[in-house]
Parts: sequence; C-alpha cells; structure tokens
Amino acid sequence: MRLTPEQIMVIKEATHELAGNDARAWLFGSRVDDQSKGGDVDLLVEVDAEVIEPAQLSAKIATRVSLAMHGRKVDVIIKAPNLKQLPIHTVALKEGVRL
Repeated sequence: MRLTPEQIMVIKEATHELAGNDARAWLFGSRVDDQSKGGDVDLLVEVDAEVIEPAQLSAKIATRVSLAMHGRKVDVIIKAPNLKQLPIHTVALKEGVRL
C-alpha cells in the first residue's frame, strides 16, 4: 500500500469526523499496488446509516484528504444502506484494503 502512516491517519480522521465514528474507509485502485507509481487516491467510505447528501459528503472527505496530501487527486465513493450499490462498490470491498 502506497500511503504513509500520516496519510492513513488523515483519511481515518476525515472519515470519522465527516461520516461518523462508525464509518469505515477502504483504499482501492492503484495505491494498493506497491509496484505502481503515481496515481490518485481512491477511497470507499462505508457507513451503516442513511446518507442524505452523498455527493456533498464525498466532496468534503476528498477535499480534506487532498489538502493534507498537497493537492493529490482523491476520489471518494460512498456506500450506505439507502444508496444504490454499484459494481465499483463490490470491487473496492473485494480488492481494497481497510484503513
């Protein structure tokens, strides 16, 4: 996994502060592969409660993490009981690493 302990801490803190203490963050995509270079940060944030404004939550988490990572591009997808589950959710949970 190509994240520093400090970056992992920022992701977990942003996830808990913005999505709730029970929210879980998963890293997936190229950053999971130690042999890859560069690439954006792909995150899945999983919550057990309904999310009323998922796009806003996703943007807030992505912005906070991006700023902490000096402008690195961050993509965040949300998984919640009231949201449609897409194939990307399955891939992220299957191939991702829980932070």
